[in-house]
Amino acid sequence: MNGLLRLHGLSTRFDGVLQLWGGSLMSLAIRLFVGWQFFKAGMVKVGDWNGTLSLFREEYTVPLLPPDLAAVMGAGGELVFPVLLFLGLFSRPAALGLFFVNAMAVISYPQLWKFECPAAINDHMYWGFLLLILVAIGSGKLSVDNWLGKSRKA
Repeated sequence: MNGLLRLHGLSTRFDGVLQLWGGSLMSLAIRLFVGWQFFKAGMVKVGDWNGTLSLFREEYTVPLLPPDLAAVMGAGGELVFPVLLFLGLFSRPAALGLFFVNAMAVISYPQLWKFECPAAINDHMYWGFLLLILVAIGSGKLSVDNWLGKSRKA
């Protein structure tokens, strides 16, 4: 029994440091990876605005919103929320906002479900799960949120 306890103690010796810094590094990696995916999509939309408007008018079926407003909101969300994630500023609301942008993309473009290559829908599912992880764990120590939290407490 002592051997088992000693082994357990060795295996958990660095849990605090790993949780603190490992979680912060993982959060940073997720913020940068997912944010970059959406930021690139927003840049493509802005780079060919007439094409974007055409897609929203003819291809995408965004519920409850006029196509032009949906295009502005979609591109805006894909450009603003990622920058907030990169900085780690308002990280939870930004991740939740991107989650809804992602969900709206899936809802408004039903062809995603019909493609023979499931990668398109799978990407959206992975991004959604990663964004929900950020909502749950936050931005970590490597963020403006953490710095502002320290300043507020001081």
